[in-house]
Amino acid sequence: MLPSWTSSGGTNVPEAPEDVVRLAEERAAARASKDFAAADTLRDRIADAGWTVVDEPGGYRLERQREEAEPYVRRRASDVASVLEDQPDMDVSVQWVCEGWPEDIERAIAGFRANEGSRSVQYVIADVTDREPSAWGDDVEVVWLEEGTGWGAARNAGLKRTRGNTVLMMDGSVEPTGDVFGPIDSALTDTEVGVCGPFGIVTHDLRQFDEARGGDVDAIEGYLMALRRETLIAAGLFDEKFRWYRTADIEYSFRVRDLHRRATVVDLPVTKHEHRMWFHTKPDDRARWSKKNFYRFLDRFRDRWDLLVDPLPEDERPHHHDHDHDEERR
Repeated sequence: MLPSWTSSGGTNVPEAPEDVVRLAEERAAARASKDFAAADTLRDRIADAGWTVVDEPGGYRLERQREEAEPYVRRRASDVASVLEDQPDMDVSVQWVCEGWPEDIERAIAGFRANEGSRSVQYVIADVTDREPSAWGDDVEVVWLEEGTGWGAARNAGLKRTRGNTVLMMDGSVEPTGDVFGPIDSALTDTEVGVCGPFGIVTHDLRQFDEARGGDVDAIEGYLMALRRETLIAAGLFDEKFRWYRTADIEYSFRVRDLHRRATVVDLPVTKHEHRMWFHTKPDDRARWSKKNFYRFLDRFRDRWDLLVDPLPEDERPHHHDHDHDEERR
């Protein structure tokens, strides 16, 4: 293990060189004032001096660098180490799968950073593109995955790095425009709430899903899904056979509901932009992949009427005649 020194609350640590500690304190002040450009510059100066600064709740840790830094390598999702069994050391983990359009995720991170308040926030990106991980900048953990990694496996690779008590699973199309964390914290203080978010859907027949404006719903859409760490562990990771994103959010919401916990819509200050993956996928492909995913969901939850908020009366329920679900949902 490399030697490390910790500073918390602005306390200098004599074991680290004085000039390095001074730079780290200046960087902490820059981060506190949301001057992330200055923080990035100071981080690079610290690195040039042979040290790495690692942010922690209430402070930071300085670690001496290895003589030869390990290069970034693209990994198989199954090789990503999990920290889910460790004690959480951050308030929130916010996570994306990047299959392209990194500018959308950068836009969202900027929105979150502007409203962190006193919270410690971990940003994680499971990136399946060929973008250099260092391009994501300061304070972003990048899980760089091999080309061809499916959506479900990529999402799981990011989730395995969760260090927060609360987990936000994001889509790049959603931009926070205010404090998202506060309302989510409030919603999740109710231990009966398993998953929440600003976009919910309901179904009466387990085939057709419609948008819900508020309250308890049957599923939270994957634009933004928030849950407690312990709920994530109890529900498990995503089904990796969902190589395409669609319906994976419904299947996961139902798994949370199967823990006897509710799915609830929370009013959040967010803007939903164009869903790039949907509009940049050929219509025939997205229709085929969406149908395959939907029937995967049905295979597991076809007759779970007990999980619905408002199911059809028993004598009106479909049994073996399935029809295509709503293709308008992105």
